[in-house]
Amino acid sequence: GCGALSQTSQEREAEAEQIRQRLDSRAFVVDINYMIPLRGPASALTSPYSITVDGDVIYSHLPYTGVAYKVPYGGGKVLNFKDDIDEYADSGYQNGSRTIVLSVDNDEDILVYTITISDNGKADVHVRCRNRENISFRGELDPDEEVPSARKKGE
Repeated sequence: GCGALSQTSQEREAEAEQIRQRLDSRAFVVDINYMIPLRGPASALTSPYSITVDGDVIYSHLPYTGVAYKVPYGGGKVLNFKDDIDEYADSGYQNGSRTIVLSVDNDEDILVYTITISDNGKADVHVRCRNRENISFRGELDPDEEVPSARKKGE
């Protein structure tokens, strides 16, 4: 009965290897399900949000709650954009997790994403902004989720 729901050590290792391959290829999607703003309560997210890294491009589709210091009229892109990654650093595996730090200048703000992903796919994301308060998220990298083909073709 209940034993069917738990993974064997071989299945966990196979999943960890798939996650490593995704990260090595710089083609992965982190599905976000929890938002942790600097001020105010943390909250579970019911709509689909994600960060997709496809080579040298990031697709950021994240909610934002916080104080903005300098933004365009109407609020601007916030954390919803597609842009080239300016810098990408991968720490390699340390203590069962891997940290990737990437930065992007989306013409509106300079953003630094720190993504820490454990072997089981759990992910913590911290976004440091120049023109807004920082914000954090939690989510999961599904090793079977493909980078959407529409995005691969240039969207």
